[in-house]
Amino acid sequence: MLGERAKRLLLSALLSILASVASGVALFASQPSFDFSALAWVGLVPLLLVVSGKRPGAAFLLSYLTGGVFFLGIFDWILEISGYTWLHHGILAVYLGSYFAVFGLLFTLIRRRLGLVPALIAAPFFWIPLEYLRSSMSFMALPWALLSHSQFQNPLFIQIASLTGAYGVSFVIVLVNAGFTCFLAFFVPLAGTGKGEETRKQGRVALVSVTAMVFLFVIAYGFVKIREPLSGETVKVALVQGNIDQSRKWDPKYATEIMEVYTGLTLEAFEGSPSLVVWPETATPRAINSDQAIYQKVKNLANSKGTHILLGSAQLQKFRVQGGKKGQYHNSAFLIGPEKGSNNDQRYDKVRLMTFGEYLPYKEKIPWSVIGIQEVGGYLPGNQYRVLKHPQIALGVTICWENIFPEVVTEFVRNGAQCIVNITNEAWFGKTAAPYQFLSMSVFRAVEQRLYVLRCANTGISCVIDPCGRVVDRIEDSRGLDIFVRGFMNKSIVPLQSKTIYNQFGDWFAWLCVLVSILFLVVAAFKKSLSDSQVADAHLKGA
Repeated sequence: MLGERAKRLLLSALLSILASVASGVALFASQPSFDFSALAWVGLVPLLLVVSGKRPGAAFLLSYLTGGVFFLGIFDWILEISGYTWLHHGILAVYLGSYFAVFGLLFTLIRRRLGLVPALIAAPFFWIPLEYLRSSMSFMALPWALLSHSQFQNPLFIQIASLTGAYGVSFVIVLVNAGFTCFLAFFVPLAGTGKGEETRKQGRVALVSVTAMVFLFVIAYGFVKIREPLSGETVKVALVQGNIDQSRKWDPKYATEIMEVYTGLTLEAFEGSPSLVVWPETATPRAINSDQAIYQKVKNLANSKGTHILLGSAQLQKFRVQGGKKGQYHNSAFLIGPEKGSNNDQRYDKVRLMTFGEYLPYKEKIPWSVIGIQEVGGYLPGNQYRVLKHPQIALGVTICWENIFPEVVTEFVRNGAQCIVNITNEAWFGKTAAPYQFLSMSVFRAVEQRLYVLRCANTGISCVIDPCGRVVDRIEDSRGLDIFVRGFMNKSIVPLQSKTIYNQFGDWFAWLCVLVSILFLVVAAFKKSLSDSQVADAHLKGA
């Protein structure tokens, strides 16, 4: 039979595991499409509570568990993509979960060296560099499901993104989690250090107070920004959602039918007198720059009403196993004008290609086949973020996942874009949370730049997002469904010039958090660590 000490240790381990899993589930549930956004503000509390009394190794593993659970929930849609299995799902969770693990390790190191309150203060500063790192790691960069994205339907909370980017919202969320954890220290014993009860109490009060003030500032700033009026001449636009089945998009037998679908929807949209009609990514069954017949159909359609048509067109489908031909094609957006002659047409070639969908990184050096990833591709990247010039508005056109990268959108805007148009095809992901997760990131692109964002997707979600990140209209059917439905919408938008702090200075806030994190680590390096017995004693006495 187990002794009392062994039972206590086993119970402690089980409770720690449950707390870590609870944090992962709560954070996952705060994201689309569960959308329990309030959970993000407390989702880290169980993890912070449990690792505050643990050794660094245990904190690392428990935080890893939280991250693994979170990303397993977020990326369940990967199983919908042909050729991807539970192995790839697990690899993604293991890789991305490591960022949570490093966060838990850093938090515990500061707690052991400087005390609980300093560790809680450091927590948001540690979190942001890790979000920034996983968003910027070469071909592994994936700014997906940041904590901030959970708040995409709460415009009051996200307006500070025009100053700090999405990272500022994540910072406030972690700070509030730290504040709640600190508040609980008034009532339950938590591990920590300090120079006496009075000092510890003052530190807790200060942290809780600062957290409340920062939260109120965020709300006040949002209240002011969403009430700022928009001025300027409006432009009428129409979005067309064809809802073409993925199995038919590249089948020559359905080429005529596909063009009839887009032509018919466009003719209906013309009744609203738009000056710009948008079709999704790879809307045409063949590339219009190589198929003269399809090009002429689109050109004649534009000429018939004197309207510009913006569409996606490519010669290869994504996730296609590469054959004998080497990559020589582009995934492109074309702006077809009503004027006669192709000289009046414009083109943007996608620069930020989709890893493992449009190209295989370092395929000469990395044996991707070992983990079951086949050689996909055939695409070449474009060489510039070219703005397409409509007579009334300058368009920055992001193709598919380019819109999840804030630096890509920033480049378009710095090149003169007055509106961002995201053309995409999300049929690959089926009826999962993926389209809604894509939408949450697009909302932040609008707030960061203070511009309208138009999303035009093959199967949805096609919508208009205003400069405050509000989805003001979307394509829906009579049942209110917005994915895997066919339709169109007309809307008026205002061309704007971005003058936000974020547009001018980029990720300055993330780098500020990097510097502060380094300062915490330097101070901790010169501070003597508590022994395990001292930590245990502090746990009994309270922080």
